[in-house]
Amino acid sequence: MSSKKKKTNDIFDYFDDLIREIESEFEDMEREFFKNAGKGDVKTFGPYVYGFSVTMGPDGKPIVEEFGNVKRLGSKPVISEEREPLVDVIEKGDEVRVIAEVPGVDKNNIKVKVDGNTLTITAQEGDKKYYKEVELPAKVDENSAKANYKNGVLEIVFKKKETNTGKEIKVE
Repeated sequence: MSSKKKKTNDIFDYFDDLIREIESEFEDMEREFFKNAGKGDVKTFGPYVYGFSVTMGPDGKPIVEEFGNVKRLGSKPVISEEREPLVDVIEKGDEVRVIAEVPGVDKNNIKVKVDGNTLTITAQEGDKKYYKEVELPAKVDENSAKANYKNGVLEIVFKKKETNTGKEIKVE
């Protein structure tokens, strides 16, 4: 019998791998910080915001979406001034609903723009900065948009754009 652990496609294995990777990245950042601190070259960073959301896709496989201001570019984590808010996009019937968490900002400091199938959310209040581009699942009527902000949650509802069902063309 082999002593190697059998690798499964279990969701818990995925989370274990993800947590190990995040821990490793933060340990690297910590080593770099202390190495530079010994030279008298200290930079301050933070706050670090990192999280992930897990939903089940239509194929039954988990979809993991990261949010926060810690991004992975290659093998190194990059800290951004802007946090990427957690966003849910719900397509139901003839509407598309986008729900984003942007706590700690005044509603007058939130900007929402739609361009084609891309929704852009930006917000800033003091040192809290948010930025997110969201790919919409369908074409929407930008004139139908209604946005509401309450208790740190931004909700935007669009009506879907009517699509042409096609027209038969007579061949002469």
